[in-house]
Amino acid sequence: MTLADVRVLDLSHGIAGGYLARLLADAGADVIRVEPSSGAPLRHRSAVHLDDGESGALFRFLAAGTRSVIGALEENETEGLLAGASIVVADAALTPEEVAGLSARHPHVVVASIRPYGLEGPWADRTPNDFLLQADSGSILCRGHVSRVPFAAGGEIFEWTAASYAAPAALAALLRAQRCGVGDVVDVSIAEAASIAASTFTDLSVQMSGRDELPLRSIEAPSIERASDGWVGFNTNTRQQFQNFCLMMDRPDLMESEWGDLRVRTARLDEWNEIVAAWTNVHTVDDIVERASELRVPVARVNDGAGVLRESHLVARDFFPVQAEGFAAPRPPRLMDGERPPVPGAAPGLGEHTDLIEKRELDVAMGDSSGRPLEGVRVLDLTSWWAGPSSTQALAALGADVIHVESVTHPDGMRLTGMMFGTPDWWEWGHMFVAANNDKRGITLDLGSEPGRELLLRLVDSADMLVENFSPRVMEQFRLGWDTIHARNPRCIMMRMPAFGLDGPWRERVGFAQTMEQMSGMAWLTGHPEDQPRIMRGPCDPIAGMHGAFAALLALRRRETSGVGAFIESPMVEAAINCSAEMVVEWTANGIELERLGNRSRFAAPQGVYPAAGTEEWLALSVETDTEWAALAALLEVDAAMFPGVADRQSAHDEIDQMIQLWASQRSIADAVTSLEAAGVPAIECRNHGMLRFHPQFEARGFYEQVTHPAVGTHLMPGQPYRMRGIDRWVRNPTPTLGQHNAEVLAEIGLTDNEIAQLEAGGQIGNTPVF
Repeated sequence: MTLADVRVLDLSHGIAGGYLARLLADAGADVIRVEPSSGAPLRHRSAVHLDDGESGALFRFLAAGTRSVIGALEENETEGLLAGASIVVADAALTPEEVAGLSARHPHVVVASIRPYGLEGPWADRTPNDFLLQADSGSILCRGHVSRVPFAAGGEIFEWTAASYAAPAALAALLRAQRCGVGDVVDVSIAEAASIAASTFTDLSVQMSGRDELPLRSIEAPSIERASDGWVGFNTNTRQQFQNFCLMMDRPDLMESEWGDLRVRTARLDEWNEIVAAWTNVHTVDDIVERASELRVPVARVNDGAGVLRESHLVARDFFPVQAEGFAAPRPPRLMDGERPPVPGAAPGLGEHTDLIEKRELDVAMGDSSGRPLEGVRVLDLTSWWAGPSSTQALAALGADVIHVESVTHPDGMRLTGMMFGTPDWWEWGHMFVAANNDKRGITLDLGSEPGRELLLRLVDSADMLVENFSPRVMEQFRLGWDTIHARNPRCIMMRMPAFGLDGPWRERVGFAQTMEQMSGMAWLTGHPEDQPRIMRGPCDPIAGMHGAFAALLALRRRETSGVGAFIESPMVEAAINCSAEMVVEWTANGIELERLGNRSRFAAPQGVYPAAGTEEWLALSVETDTEWAALAALLEVDAAMFPGVADRQSAHDEIDQMIQLWASQRSIADAVTSLEAAGVPAIECRNHGMLRFHPQFEARGFYEQVTHPAVGTHLMPGQPYRMRGIDRWVRNPTPTLGQHNAEVLAEIGLTDNEIAQLEAGGQIGNTPVF
């Protein structure tokens, strides 16, 4: 096990810290949970009643294979454990001052802190829940039709997302700490992670377009559609996929019509939905999935917690083994050299290992602690769209030399999603490509030709890692499989990030973030309960990317002792299912099917989004305690005793919503939020996803960095959603233009200027797409 020599102390109380600890435990780390005598709050989260001393299914999944002690920070026993720990996982259960003190007392430790707004900045002490963070980070106002109340993504998805971001950063910090003896504080902001994962860089799109109007929320078309026996989801990111979707419906007449323009489909959504429903409503999900897959249209059944367990592809891959706790749960989303981590042991009872943990001392190395953790690591990046590029972008930000490989005939598909087709260099204007590939070098090679293939292999000679996310057949057609890479450079790590994995009945199917949200259950939990399931719009890409980066760094750490590279398989769908595991384990452990709640919550009431007096001004509010309810009731001028507990308020939610809506509609959004905050009621304005660069906390933390790109100009764009020691800004170099570094990179492997010129003349390399 890669982290078998690493001890982790988990001081967190919530999902984000719990999932990060689970990722580390699955990699072999000795994870010790330090809990108060009442137990961490995560123990008590459940969809069913828990008896005294019983822990919920989600805790038992996240804490599987770990140990538990009763203790607290600065107590002798806990401090003794910290002296022998390599990583500490923390969240809002610790104050920023406590994290600073811990790091000062134990400077060798890597502290991975995941808080709503991070450890620094004017909002650092605020601890809103996932719902309010979504409102503040642009997530809610980018989702839904303008005729209805906007809605949050379900399943507290951004806590899982933030943990996914924390994992590779913490592991990179550990690699550096074990070289130099100096730890770090990886300061993760959930709000920043959410702003990246949900907004799809809309703020940058607004800047690049020069438009003044704010972007409106919208519904994808096509997206999730009703079949005769359930729901089925599509996405058509490319023109070819849309045309094939029309063929699927036996409507070739639509392929070159006005309906090919997404703006037309959005503006005339009712008409478009009638066209689609006329076909999907009379076909079964299985029939639709089969036909769409034959035409390579990304497609999936929209699953609930029970449905995902029945997916034939996941069954074939034995992805849901029975755990030591007696219920089925997803495996870790990676294989190394064809093997998965073992199924972990049971979750610990509260304090089960108090006074039983053996003390240990670390051998602390002495070395240079300057520089970024991955300096000296070279990565060949054959990825495209967002999931793969986000993974290699994280490695680049952490210091790796990442060389992004495209071809002039098949440039990265994300380049082709911009809205600047009237400009001479329109392929440089895809705002998501510009945002997701900074700090890389860019080259073009025709891997389908023998000269291009040989040039890539010459690059492999000096590479530490090769990453790709094609469908499996592509690398096989290039004759660039693991056997070839490993024979060429035995130290090189190869990571493949296919949508559905390298084997199983869906191995060759294409999939995007939307597909994963539909198949994994995320979409089932998103949307108004009286409406249909809706996609979350984005988080599955960075979730997959960060799980891939974490897996790659595990292989890098193993190579430090073995001297040999590894073959990593990191399927996109498996990362998504891990981050929606609660609905699976509540079903397999308790027979409870979690449902979408719109903007409501199982743990808070009232909770919702309410229109204020202004146009498209929306108030988000979440009441979790009786004290907060009493404060809200006073503002509403109602008797708080009418609905004394959360269960009472959930039963009367419709009635309370009407009171809040009347109150909010008579006030500007600024006045409403100010009044609620002054009274102690957790509330915030739903922030527009095109204006995130003006967030005061983001500005204070330097989250948005000014970047000058040679084609698109100077704009503000986000860095990474965490801070680390000695790194004032993440973006050192802008995203490369197509083939920008051809001469530079090819010269490094020995090509002369004349040879490079001949390659360009022959179309093997270039800086202009050829279609």
